[in-house]
Amino acid sequence: MKGQTAPAFEIVVVSYRSRDQIEELLAGLPDDLPVAVVDNARNIDGLAELAASRSNCRYVDTGGGAGFARAANLGVRTSRWDYVVLVNPDSRPGMEALTALVGDVVSDQLCASSSALNIGPDGRSELGTGGWEPSFRRVVVHAAALHKVFPRSGLFARPDVGEQIELDWATGACMALHRQRFLDLGGFDERFYVYSEDVAFGRAVRLSALHQKLRTDIAVSHASGGSGAPSLEMMRLRGASIARYLRQNHSPLPARGMASIVGTGYLVRGLAQAVTGRRQRSREHLEYAKGAFTARAWVAGEEVTNRG
Repeated sequence: MKGQTAPAFEIVVVSYRSRDQIEELLAGLPDDLPVAVVDNARNIDGLAELAASRSNCRYVDTGGGAGFARAANLGVRTSRWDYVVLVNPDSRPGMEALTALVGDVVSDQLCASSSALNIGPDGRSELGTGGWEPSFRRVVVHAAALHKVFPRSGLFARPDVGEQIELDWATGACMALHRQRFLDLGGFDERFYVYSEDVAFGRAVRLSALHQKLRTDIAVSHASGGSGAPSLEMMRLRGASIARYLRQNHSPLPARGMASIVGTGYLVRGLAQAVTGRRQRSREHLEYAKGAFTARAWVAGEEVTNRG
């Protein structure tokens, strides 16, 4: 890895039926880069064989169905490197971006993580590349889709490339970590199957008087939703994860109130889309509403919101 200025590091990729995506990701990176592929699908797509075909690549089997938080924690915990970079299968960082992110956590002992800015297929930054701690005001803005008018007042941020912005949390789609620092913070909260574990990690970081960086000057292509998971399951899980995060960090009445506001907002959106003929989008938003109202969701027939 000629010209590398940061210490050696390993990338950790959590996969769920994502072999094609991972092959494309690894094709753009040096052959000798240490890689951990954490498989959540019991090698159904031959991921173990892919890992075996690449030098310096290890295959980690979760046994299936562990969810992102548990799988990512396992990948980090079993790494022998001091620095790791979590990379989603559908992210496409180059070595320059990876090295710069690692350099942030190396040079700043109070930096818990450094993340790249996710850029979607449309060339714009993605909504949810980072965000803020939920409050009644922010929940109302999010539920009513007013973040399009007030982009810094909702739950999720969509910063422009190079924009200076302060956030409470950043996504783990392309996130550099000091391994021990991450583990000392408890890693990702494994009560979340996927979604909101990054929000919870941001809260743990702040409570420990540390901080996270979102490098808006480092833009990385990301095809959001590039795993093999069905979209309706994932949308319900998004809503349920927000509701469970609120329950864990707010007293019962405010938590129920904020979750109901989110659910009502998505219910109204889903019904409006049904009227205009956008049936798939309507179904997705109605599933999100169900998750927000009930704080329950299932993946492959198994409830995944009953942990802890």
